[in-house]
Parts: sequence; C-alpha cells; structure tokens
Amino acid sequence: MIEVVAKLGRGPVFLAGEMLECVITFTNPLSASSTSASSEMLAWASAQIHCQFHVSENRVALPPSDGSKHDVQAENETVFVPNRGERGQCILSTPPKILFCDLRLDPGESKSYSYCETLPIDGPPSFRGQSVKYVYKLTIGCQRVNSPIKLLRVPFRVLVLHGLKDYQFPQDEAVAPSNPFLEEEEVLKKDSRLADLATELLMVATSRRSLHLYNISNIRGKVGTFCIFKTVYKIGEDVIGTFNFSEGDIPCLQFSVSLQTEESVQEEFQRRRGQPVSFSTHARHQESCLHTAQSSFSLPIPLSSTPGFTTNIVSLKWRLHFEFVTSRESAGTCLIRGSQSEAITWTGVEQMGVDTFSWDLPIKVLPTNPILASYVSQFSSTNSITI
Repeated sequence: MIEVVAKLGRGPVFLAGEMLECVITFTNPLSASSTSASSEMLAWASAQIHCQFHVSENRVALPPSDGSKHDVQAENETVFVPNRGERGQCILSTPPKILFCDLRLDPGESKSYSYCETLPIDGPPSFRGQSVKYVYKLTIGCQRVNSPIKLLRVPFRVLVLHGLKDYQFPQDEAVAPSNPFLEEEEVLKKDSRLADLATELLMVATSRRSLHLYNISNIRGKVGTFCIFKTVYKIGEDVIGTFNFSEGDIPCLQFSVSLQTEESVQEEFQRRRGQPVSFSTHARHQESCLHTAQSSFSLPIPLSSTPGFTTNIVSLKWRLHFEFVTSRESAGTCLIRGSQSEAITWTGVEQMGVDTFSWDLPIKVLPTNPILASYVSQFSSTNSITI
C-alpha cells in the first residue's frame, strides 16, 4: 500500500498566467500491526492540468464533435488520460510531466516531488453557472506494474484578469550567460511580478471615484435621486449607494436593490432562439421608506462569486436591479387624523393605490488577490489517495 498526498503550496485559487506549484508525496506507511513489511514499487507517475467544460443541454446547443478517439483511449489502462471518467469536454490542458519512473519505497520511507506549471493565460475562468461550467483540476496519475492507473485529482479555482496577456515585462536585468541552476528562481521571480502587477492593475481600476447621479422618476413625476461613487469593483468589496427622496414629487413607499449576475448564451449556441437570460441574486437590500428623506444600502460582492467575463459560448455581466413602489397619492394623504379631542393621532390609511417600476444599473466586477479568495474557497489545498 502506498499513500499519495498532493498539496498546493499557496492555496487553491490562482490567476491565469500564474505558476501553480504542487508537492506530491509518496509514502510507504509502516503499520504497527503488520508483521512482515515489504518494499513497494511504482512504475511511474505523471501530472497534468486540464479544464473540463460542461453545458446544460436545455440551454446550450454545441456543434457535434468526434469523441471516438477519447473513448478508445479512455479504455486503455496503460495510457495516462487525466480526464478519464470525467463528464463534459476537455477544452484546455497543459503538457503532461513525468514525476518519476521505477520508484521503490521501503517500509516507512517517503519521497516528495514538486510539480510546477504556468496556468494558460488565454483560458476561461472557473465558473459554475446555469448554462455552462468551467472546472480546473490538477490530475496526478500513477501505476503499479501490471496494475491499472490510479488518478488523484486536485480541483482548484482560476481567476482571469484581462490585460495581463499583453503585458511585457521590462528587461531590467543585465545580459548574462544562461545559468540552468537559476531557471527556477527566475520563473518564481516572474510569477511574483505577475501577481504584483495584477494587484496594481486591480487597485488602479477599482480606486477611481467619481460622482454618478441618477434621477429616479416614473410617468407621474420625480421620485428622488440615486448616488453612487464608482461602478467598478473587485470581488470581496461592498457596493454602496445612497438615495435622496426629499426632492421627489412622488412618495416612495418601498425600494429594494439586488446585486445580480446576468448569464447569457451567445446567439449562435442558444438552444432556442430568443431564450431568456439567466439571473442569479447574490445580495439584496429592501427597505420601507415612506416619509424618509435619505437612505442608503451596502451590498457585499461574495469572494466566492465569479467576476464578469466573456467566452465564445457564454458571457457573465453584473448589475444592480432596483425595484420601487410609489404612491399614486401625495404624501399628505398617506396619513389620516384621528377623532380624539385632546390629542391628535395620525394613522396610516388602510388602502392605497400604488405603482411599481424597476431599473437596472450595469456595474463591472473584477477579480481580487487570489490569496484573499483562497480563504473562502470550497476547495481543499490537500488531496490524497491510497494505491
């Protein structure tokens, strides 16, 4: 028996273009109850990153593809196929890397191997929507002699930040002869600069503030104004806005604000022409506001949510969805005077004519620092199997 443990060095969330590093440890455990421990032998082990693509057949119509080769190869137990047994299509994969060949482990002995690979920068982000899913996994395959291949899968999350692909790092180092012993150090240095660049780009994009004022009105007149200071956010930030109803002519009885994503399938891949867009609500604020001059809301963007993106199949956009309930009467008629002689008591009317209307404000949501997103990730940094 051999235990295989794979551990991601920096958590389960990465930016596209970053270096993924995983330490794989193979151990021949020494059991206290065993009387005759023996050495264990593995023929080989290999690792590869791949992205699986799933679609909802009720929403997405993909062109037919020839998957015969994959079916034949999946039945061959002597070939390392990382997505064997997985649902959907493998739309992206890195070249497989051999960790070792002919590994012998004595009782109680363990050996560790480091796997490093740059995540493709042109791939889609991790996403689990109603129409499609993009799932990234690191798969480690290992095989005993004359035994079937065993696969250990480590799922992880990928965030995509546009603009990193076209960035050229400055050649600030002096020209020097190539040193193979410094190759890993240079790769890690570039990876660190990539993360720093992403953090800087995100900070610049989301720190710009400018006053955005919107008049809220319906067919009867002005209800109030809405104020927001920026429309570009990172996941994990709060969307904050304020209302001013003091200058309105129409009383607002109630309002609600929902933070939503809009998932739409590209027209050429829609199952039915003109099929509706899918909406998901991530946060909501509702408030009764009759006789309220000013009000505000704060909606958190979950760290586990997916920033906006577009692929050839689907697009994801963010928006604020507003709903207002207004009175058909003036503010003074919303109260009635009681019949008491000594004191005046004002009470609300039992029935009131109302109007309702809605409004959508698009916003832009970008990724955040992957280390911060790792704290709330549903994935574990460590996975293991026994073979």
